[in-house]
Amino acid sequence: MEWVSRDPFEKYLLKFHRVDRDFLNHEELEAVENKDFKIVRLQWVRDLFVFSCYTGLAYIDAMNLTPSNITIGIDGEYWLSTCRQKTDQPVRVPILPKAWEIIEKYRTHPRALQKGSVFPMISNQKLNSYLKEIADLCGIEKNLTFHLARHTFATTVTLCNGVPLETVSKMLGHSKITTTQVYAKVVEKKVREDMHTLREKLAAPKLMRRAK
Repeated sequence: MEWVSRDPFEKYLLKFHRVDRDFLNHEELEAVENKDFKIVRLQWVRDLFVFSCYTGLAYIDAMNLTPSNITIGIDGEYWLSTCRQKTDQPVRVPILPKAWEIIEKYRTHPRALQKGSVFPMISNQKLNSYLKEIADLCGIEKNLTFHLARHTFATTVTLCNGVPLETVSKMLGHSKITTTQVYAKVVEKKVREDMHTLREKLAAPKLMRRAK
């Protein structure tokens, strides 16, 4: 409306602070998977959390899954074909064996059948509340939330097992690979393994020359 003669924010510079995303390492994930819970609600919440650890789906996308989202991929195996509610980006993820076991477990659950979904519904607030109980019972000191499962998928399940960053980005439904770089950092274990492979490759020519 031309009330000021100059832009007051002309010389203001925005700063981007990179934040390290927390995740479960292999031992912590295994502890959650193998823990024997006597309370049914904790078993249910644990299963949903582990499912996300092996698919990378966010809470709302996991809750919205229906049997029609389970399709046959180009490899003849089962895939999840859905769309991220947050970004409206299409997501196609091959269903790993542990994720498939959980789908099979709840396929005939009365509440899931009534809703026409893959899993019975639970609020995000209750889910995260019960996850704190699970963390205590498993001796995990990290802030266990459902979103942490998505980070775990990106690092421990995929990147640490040699899945390329570009592939992880596509499965997470990111439109930019820079988003995935913030979401999923390569941990020291992967760096160590990569450098060990490099050392072997560099040492191979020397060994061949000595043999001659």
